[in-house]
Amino acid sequence: MNIGVKKNKKFDLIVWGATGYTGKLVCEYIFKKYKKTNLNWALASRNKYKIDGLISSLKLKGIPHFVADSNNKKSLLKLTKMTNTICSTVGPYAKYGTLLVEACIESKTNYCDITGETHWIKKIIDKYHTKAIKNKVKIVHACGFDSIPSDFGVFYAQNKIKENSGKYASKISMRVISMKGGISGGTIYSFLNIIEESRKNKNIKKVLNNPHGLSPNKDLFDSDEEDLKKIIFDSTSKKWIGPFVMAAINTRIVRRSNYLMDFKYGRDFIYNEALVFGRSALSKFLGYFRLIPIYLISKNNNTLLKSLLKSFLPKPGQGPKVNSRKNGYFKFRFYIFNNKLRALVSVDGIGCPGYGSTSKMLAESSICLALDEIPIQNGVLTPSVALGNALLKRLEKNADLKFKIKFL
Repeated sequence: MNIGVKKNKKFDLIVWGATGYTGKLVCEYIFKKYKKTNLNWALASRNKYKIDGLISSLKLKGIPHFVADSNNKKSLLKLTKMTNTICSTVGPYAKYGTLLVEACIESKTNYCDITGETHWIKKIIDKYHTKAIKNKVKIVHACGFDSIPSDFGVFYAQNKIKENSGKYASKISMRVISMKGGISGGTIYSFLNIIEESRKNKNIKKVLNNPHGLSPNKDLFDSDEEDLKKIIFDSTSKKWIGPFVMAAINTRIVRRSNYLMDFKYGRDFIYNEALVFGRSALSKFLGYFRLIPIYLISKNNNTLLKSLLKSFLPKPGQGPKVNSRKNGYFKFRFYIFNNKLRALVSVDGIGCPGYGSTSKMLAESSICLALDEIPIQNGVLTPSVALGNALLKRLEKNADLKFKIKFL
């Protein structure tokens, strides 16, 4: 273990994209939670007028702020050289994130974000993993609802089962029991961008469909799972289950964690995710209706229908209202197997999963990355591998996440 970054820069942390929907929530959280601490942080955005407005609306007077150009590497280098860590909320990351990652690596600055864009993460791994290792930098993607509850749910479960039985679980099945919360225009726009890019580029589609798409070689794994694509009766939860839209990124992050730890959980470790609908036939029937919006957005090429759908959905910069964010929640259950079912782990979060909870997870990840004693490993990493127990403690103490295990 070691301190994640050298204390030789002006700031511990800069929040990039501070004026966006999620960026504002992150800034508000950090300001309220850490204003009486020694955290030395700043804001940055692409638009001077918006950042001035943000400072006024959130009463952030006294917090340093900067303007940079996401398409200008020199501008980004000037920003990244000032700080130990960059926390980025500017998406779609495939469009706006690559130059910033490159600037961070050159500046020897740690980086974290909330991207769920699997194809872009793969691009960053292929292009920058070795450079990040050489420069002793951590690039940490997926530090929000996708994929911290999944990645740390497995991290927590595996550590507990090893303590109890002396060996790691061979299979973990995560089931989304329930969740409540709105969605932002930025997320929708990123989702639509992924679909559009995959239609244009067959290689992107191949990465998205590969269960081990974030690892260098599929042949390294002895398990070969596919994401659930239909509604089935689940013998584990004894309920009807269906596809969970975030599984496409969460499962890849968990499998990359296993890869980055030299297959600590085994080359044949199995991990899957699904959305629980209920036990009755009616639950199954209603499950199909819940999947219709995702199907329409992801499968339809009709320009008129897509325009119609967009007209009803939030625009970039828009998102859930305050009450929706506060009243939201999620409940995950992880079924832990070693030949048979050995334990049940719960991971519960308070706040709208995508925003109320995500903003807290991202803020704590960035502060952990900037200040805490964390694993020495560098490169393009997953949250659990990069931040380990230090972030797990922060999530429970500050971010309203609860991890519990029940041995069976």
